Amino acid sequence: MRTDSDLATVRWNAGSLNNGLVFGLAYHLARTLPRWCGYAVADTATWIAYKTLHSGTDALLANLRVVCPHASDHERHALARLTYRTYARDTADFIRSLSMPPEKVAAMVTPRNHEQFDGLLARGRGVLLVGGHLGNWELGGVVLRQLHGCPLTVVVKAEASPVVHAFRLRMREVLGIDTLEIGQTLDTALRIRAQLSANRGVAMLLDRHVGRDSVEVQFFGRPASFLRTPAMIGLMSGAPLLPTFMLRQPGGHFVAQLGDAIFVDASIDREDAVQRATQAFATQLEAQIRLYPHLWYQFYPYWPDDVPSGSHDGGAV
Repeated sequence: MRTDSDLATVRWNAGSLNNGLVFGLAYHLARTLPRWCGYAVADTATWIAYKTLHSGTDALLANLRVVCPHASDHERHALARLTYRTYARDTADFIRSLSMPPEKVAAMVTPRNHEQFDGLLARGRGVLLVGGHLGNWELGGVVLRQLHGCPLTVVVKAEASPVVHAFRLRMREVLGIDTLEIGQTLDTALRIRAQLSANRGVAMLLDRHVGRDSVEVQFFGRPASFLRTPAMIGLMSGAPLLPTFMLRQPGGHFVAQLGDAIFVDASIDREDAVQRATQAFATQLEAQIRLYPHLWYQFYPYWPDDVPSGSHDGGAV
């Protein structure tokens, strides 16, 4: 069985596309080229990535075998190519949105079930906006700040590339979005509680755990480790967990989909309460991934025991 340290060597990080040079170039092109032209450049670059980044492509195909078990090999290869392409386009659209006036941001996005966010925030305990590496989660922060004026803190793990990390920090700062980096679990938890006590939105991605900060859930019929902290914070603070997804549609439009709010049950055993709440989120995330498998950006083998070593298959063009 592969360990977390083994996985760190195969994740899509500074060693491939997500490095300072590539991200800096993407930032420049997204801000200077027309949208269609930027897409054309991104499509070409990500087709090359699909063909040359063997570990990332193999990981996508392995994950898709779990997510789309009835798809043919040809269909999975097509979805893998589409995943690369939509990731690049999502990144470009997020960068472009930073300099857009609110009315242009609004024209890009159709909200669904958004009224419940205001209702939850009115309770005065803050809201934990929980998501996964699905869709354009960074654009979701732009929408909250630009269209709702919601005070927002984003909890992140530092990028493998310091240059990329600095880029992302500056981009959030443009909109007044605070960034809280995950450090010691206790310290992070206390700082998140302080943000919620100020009735802010706090955004976290749950589908990758950090070290021991994990809880096991069933995900696509297999065990997976999700981040434990959000449900624990929800238990201690009374803040609800609100599943939040920013989903690209054909034609480049987005749907801002809010799921069903999750309240951590304080009347039962703490560990059971945390696991049940996290499982409730995992179930909602799984349902969205089944609808949009090409928007789940996990460029490493999510279930590594299912992937034989040396499994690269060049596949269809």
